[in-house]
Amino acid sequence: MTRTPSAVRAAMPADLAALRVPERTMPLLRDLIAQHTGIFYDDDRLDLLQERLSPLAIERGFDSLLDYYYLLRYDSDDTTAWAKVMDALSVLETYFWRESDQLHALAAVIVPELVARRRDPIRIWSMPCASGEEPLSMAIALEEAGWFDRAAIEIHAADASGKALARAAERRYGERSFRQLPAALRGKYFSRDGESWRVHDALFDRITSWTRLNIMDAAGVAPFVGSDVVFCRNLFIYFTPAAIREVVTRLAAAMPSPAYVCVGASESLLRLNSGFDLQDIGGAYVYVKS
Repeated sequence: MTRTPSAVRAAMPADLAALRVPERTMPLLRDLIAQHTGIFYDDDRLDLLQERLSPLAIERGFDSLLDYYYLLRYDSDDTTAWAKVMDALSVLETYFWRESDQLHALAAVIVPELVARRRDPIRIWSMPCASGEEPLSMAIALEEAGWFDRAAIEIHAADASGKALARAAERRYGERSFRQLPAALRGKYFSRDGESWRVHDALFDRITSWTRLNIMDAAGVAPFVGSDVVFCRNLFIYFTPAAIREVVTRLAAAMPSPAYVCVGASESLLRLNSGFDLQDIGGAYVYVKS
């Protein structure tokens, strides 16, 4: 059920409730954020957007969200403001071995195919990587298959949220992150550290780079869009169709042939005429540039 603006304000702390939200401010903010990040909030979710942005406006000393809109819209040099927006909007819910069929396909079919084609190095890009569970899951799958000893493999992890990357750098994970990872693999690659588990340095070091990156930034993504394999899972569910098309078109133009793109189970590129064909690879659905 959508809450009215007055209901949203009533649920906020006093300083946030006092923040003015002039008419049409939220659609303006919504459209600006979609343009800059690809993330779109429909009308039913504008109250959620307001809740996430209001503390940032208060922190900057504004008494109106419209002033915060002007900051984001016209102060292009204020990269810190946009970084905090990305932290506020990022969804950090993830876990190891998520949609593991694609991980098995990576190790059992995709990497062997790329090795046979003499790709050197094989470059894999995880975007968004959140707090690190996905790229580390790739590293586990490839380690278990022995590929790091037989091929040059780079795994590059990137996310728009500096907060997420800071959590990854801590190398510690709680029980919820392990709800799909087999216990034997947790025991092999992690050590108990108080209430959490710490990833072994040898596995963590399999990740070649960690980068804070807005996927809509053409210059920023340029070093990564030509990767052999891209895991871009559970990102497009938040994006506008135009933003999805822009990202996928950029990938199609830069990636070699063949190349592989893995998206989330609830995401589809079929309507884009994107240059990628959906194929069953080792029991997993993967988009292939052929």
